[in-house]
Amino acid sequence: MKKFFALALSLTMALSLASCGSSGSASSGAASGGSASASGSAAATVETVSSGKLTVATSPDFAPYEFYAIGEDGKPQLAGFDMALAQYIADYMGLELEVVPMDFDGVIMEVGMKNVDLGMAGLSPDPSRANAMDFSDLYYEGGQALVTVKGNADKFASFEAVNDPSVSVGAQTGSIQADLAQENSPNASIIQLAKVTDIIAELLSGKLDAAYIETDVAKSYQKNYPDLEIVLDVPYDVAGSAIGVVKDNAPLMEAVNAAIAAAKADGSLEKFIAAANEQASGEKYEGLLDENGNVQADAAAASASASASQAG
Repeated sequence: MKKFFALALSLTMALSLASCGSSGSASSGAASGGSASASGSAAATVETVSSGKLTVATSPDFAPYEFYAIGEDGKPQLAGFDMALAQYIADYMGLELEVVPMDFDGVIMEVGMKNVDLGMAGLSPDPSRANAMDFSDLYYEGGQALVTVKGNADKFASFEAVNDPSVSVGAQTGSIQADLAQENSPNASIIQLAKVTDIIAELLSGKLDAAYIETDVAKSYQKNYPDLEIVLDVPYDVAGSAIGVVKDNAPLMEAVNAAIAAAKADGSLEKFIAAANEQASGEKYEGLLDENGNVQADAAAASASASASQAG
């Protein structure tokens, strides 16, 4: 446990919210009116893994949910509407926010091991994850998509076309998209990769023929890589995102759901989503930082390579 928290990235998130232009609505909304009384009682009654803190695991390779926005000084800053909502929830509860970035499958594992309080990574409340975590109310409704490049858009415009052993189909490890790939393309060569950024790079370089990606995430990547094409909406029974809450902590669940309702009611969530989409269209980095808090050199090189490939 001590080793785990030594690796945690503590964030005030105020700078992320300020860059989103919504700091006032989140902070002041959580510190006054109905939210103020709620936060006072929540901080006193909710047990968290670290006293006085709300510890959130995330996978920052999933814009506009969570990613690193690159500032004018060239430094990466954690951003995205999941992260803005995480700060809102912490403020609502009167707790300090601590965010722990990791690979997506690690988010599910750490919540399941009760090393963190919440998992916020565009999580779908799939029943297969019920043993690892409880789920909050839905805070965002999205969709699922099959993505390829423009040159292959006609060729891979149906599930039948990609359901072939000669076709390579990508999906993120441990994700709902991996399940959808197995469900809709069982005969394809399914390649699971840890990061969505890796999937995009493989698509653009031609190493993958198609990929299953969350719709708004795919649209975010399209803004940077216009060669990407969404060819199909993928049917999925659970269309939406929820917060993974550590199991058997009813007071925490109640406080999280109350904060989600408050963020919807006061318009903060809508602002978070709009701001994150705008930020995601600018310079960003998706993936884990190195031990010094910088963009990893090999990841930056891969991104540059993908851009060059797309431009060519």
